Amino acid sequence: MMNNKKVLVIYTGGTIGMVNTPLGYAPQKEAFHALLEAIPELHAAEMPRWDIVDMDPLLDSSNITVVEWNAIGAVIAERYDAYDGFVVLHGTDTMAYTASALSFMLRNNRKPVVLTGSQIPLCEIRNDARDNIITALLIAASDQVHEVCLYFGGKLLRGNRSVKYSADDLIAFESPNYPPLAEAGIAIRFNAAALLPPCRGRFAIQPLKNVPIGVIKVFPGIQFELFDSIMTERLRGIVIETFGAGNIPAHANALLPIIRKASDNGTVIIVCSQCPHGTVSLGAYETSSALRDAGAVSGFDITTEAAVAKLYYLFSRKLSGDDIRARMEKSLRGEMTVG
Repeated sequence: MMNNKKVLVIYTGGTIGMVNTPLGYAPQKEAFHALLEAIPELHAAEMPRWDIVDMDPLLDSSNITVVEWNAIGAVIAERYDAYDGFVVLHGTDTMAYTASALSFMLRNNRKPVVLTGSQIPLCEIRNDARDNIITALLIAASDQVHEVCLYFGGKLLRGNRSVKYSADDLIAFESPNYPPLAEAGIAIRFNAAALLPPCRGRFAIQPLKNVPIGVIKVFPGIQFELFDSIMTERLRGIVIETFGAGNIPAHANALLPIIRKASDNGTVIIVCSQCPHGTVSLGAYETSSALRDAGAVSGFDITTEAAVAKLYYLFSRKLSGDDIRARMEKSLRGEMTVG
């Protein structure tokens, strides 16, 4: 019975809870709480019981940082034993980053943690917020999910496989290289084969340290020598978004010494693809072999969002550079397809 389940809603800000003010849309806690209370379905017998916790301050998701990831994770950890599941209401712009970060931070998680939000605020007559909230609560109270995921526009996606796809469509997120965990039509249909099994270890949280990490997107005509000055010992990790299966321009002789320098300094270099679908295969082409030889490791089909979050996580565990490189090429939370 759903009404025997308890779900904690964590409200971080974002479009879903904004109301119209003289200065434009802005989050207002009391107004949003009143809007939630006015939704009769949220109090129906078929729904789980739920409580709400508000982060302070409420933020547009473009202002979310490692500090907020740690704060959200701490709320879940503190109340982990008291609730059957968790719903995180979040702005859409960086929701995939937060979902990825939480997936790594929450070690041996056996409970559903569902991030959702909306493209149109709940205060508007026509909105996508109401269904996203109701369905996310039902999923968070189910016994089907044992991981961090993202629900939006009728689809449940693995959190660390999701990317924001559209700034104005109601179906705002995609999972380019992994099937949906569930689809919500007349019924919520779970894809059992795609879901992670329950973890057996003891739940724990790994807070993240705000280590210096960078992202470089390769483009035709890029002047790699401009990045030489940032490749210092202070830079701990870097994600390189390459063409196709891990390729760089043929004139990139300037890049390889820079990567070797960074690798010698202890910087961990991860190669991702700019293509939404497909995987990096270092060594499939001569140009990608050079990246491997210079010290870079493959991100396979990991998203940039997940690669950044994974780097934060692994560095926060105080592992050696070699250990981090090895684990970046292994799937820890179902974030990549290896091989």
